[in-house]
Amino acid sequence: MASRKAMQVCPTPGCPTLTASGRCPACQTKARAARPQPNQRGYNTAWRKASAEYLQTHPYCECPTCAALPQLQRDLATEVDHIDGLGPLGPRGFDPSNWQAMSKRHHSRKTAAETWGT
Repeated sequence: MASRKAMQVCPTPGCPTLTASGRCPACQTKARAARPQPNQRGYNTAWRKASAEYLQTHPYCECPTCAALPQLQRDLATEVDHIDGLGPLGPRGFDPSNWQAMSKRHHSRKTAAETWGT
């Protein structure tokens, strides 16, 4: 027998729509439209080239969790993280000493913790 999850109100302030989880489709669309495109946030051709070159020389995740492990037990790095959290438009955006190679899941976890404080 499958359990059913109770519907909940969309977490967007002022939206009364019931959803199975997360924001309702209308609020999701508005949130995506309000966020600047990656190119506007500095993730352009120059960034893609610089980060690809960095990943060639730093193929394993460098997050604190993985740094404690032997290299071959670390996750493979697929993304370059800005340690200061300011991205390519920050004052140290293209400074490799401000970068760390990370796996997708570890980079997402770090970003969520910085953004939402979890």
